[in-house]
Amino acid sequence: MRPLVLAVLSLVFAAQASAQDFSNVTVEATLVSGTVYMLTGAGGNMGVTVGEDGVILVDDQFKPLSDKIKAAIQGIGGGELRFVLNTHYHGDHTGGNEVFGADATIISQTNVRKRLTTRQEGNGRVTEPLAKDGWPVITFDESVSIHFNGEDIDVRHFPACHTDGDAVVFFRGSNVVHMGDLFFSGLFPFVDHDGGGSVTGLTAAVKFLLAEMPDDVKLIPGHGPLSTKEDLRAYLAMIEGTSAMVAKQVAAGASEEEIVAAGLPGYEKWDWSFISTETWIKTLLAEQTK
Repeated sequence: MRPLVLAVLSLVFAAQASAQDFSNVTVEATLVSGTVYMLTGAGGNMGVTVGEDGVILVDDQFKPLSDKIKAAIQGIGGGELRFVLNTHYHGDHTGGNEVFGADATIISQTNVRKRLTTRQEGNGRVTEPLAKDGWPVITFDESVSIHFNGEDIDVRHFPACHTDGDAVVFFRGSNVVHMGDLFFSGLFPFVDHDGGGSVTGLTAAVKFLLAEMPDDVKLIPGHGPLSTKEDLRAYLAMIEGTSAMVAKQVAAGASEEEIVAAGLPGYEKWDWSFISTETWIKTLLAEQTK
């Protein structure tokens, strides 16, 4: 059911990890609210809190960008990097662990540590474990709280969503939430079935978060621009709408080829280079035709 999905992801991950010229990447910091900034470069969006207690970094992109990430943090006030939070195990969010983990404490959900410390086979590729400096040394199953820079920072696990180890980071004082890859703002999401993810779990988590978060919250997505709760509502509507569209065709007896050929009318703007319309349809079919 998923050969095309795996082939596409394999090519993209390979390009990100090795072929990309990171010398041309600029890491930029944008103040979100309070003590929290969003950092962009290549790969997943990062979050940073900067203040009198030092620095916490949420995700760290790719290893070759570590010096640029450090420079961006110093440019917004800097201080000692105390903790790195990994929202999940993918290399575009954990590639800098081996650099930052030499000095800072890495925190993750239990499944993330398991994946980063062992050889992983999935999505059409093999990923070797990180060096020991890149391993999370504090792990949690359901949640953990950090009281830092005047923030109550709550980190909560949402199982079987993008992966099996997804964490969402709530900066309560600044009213900012780092969503990790539960949120691809304005884009079809990547649901890593081989990494324990599911569209069903992702949908349930987004519904839960929308019910819990205040209307004026600011959202740092795993990918895409700084966003609002309204953007997250649109994302949920897209997931539910496309899921229903594909399910209806499956129930009517349409073949995979016919469903792919029909596309997703009305949802063309969500298509992008990583997860195309065809790839998203096949992601949905992988669960709906089990």
